[in-house]
Amino acid sequence: QVQLVESGGGLVQAGGSLRLSCVTSGGTFSNYAMGWFRQAPGKEREFVAHIVKSVDSSTYYADSVKGRFTISRDNAKSTVYLKMDSLKSEDTAVYYCAAGYWSNNYDFPGRYVYWGQGTQVTVSS
Repeated sequence: QVQLVESGGGLVQAGGSLRLSCVTSGGTFSNYAMGWFRQAPGKEREFVAHIVKSVDSSTYYADSVKGRFTISRDNAKSTVYLKMDSLKSEDTAVYYCAAGYWSNNYDFPGRYVYWGQGTQVTVSS
């Protein structure tokens, strides 16, 4: 059974940084395309970032985080990261990592098969 466990969330002031980690177990990590999503209270889950499973590790971002967030992966550690810089109050949400087999329609939650439990990120202004 594939499990994803996020960590690294917390409370940070606006303009600060956090790095989220998501460790995957129970499967072959290099076979998965990985994504980060977030969900704020009263809002739908939204796409944040995606990294493909191929060796070139191409990345894709939501416009709202482009230039501030960086997604990366370490296949040896079965871990995907989300480095978040210049955080804003509107970045406050529960952040989820997700694993899927393909990178087409990467911004659609339904393309992902496995999900973590989420980690809270709160940005104070």
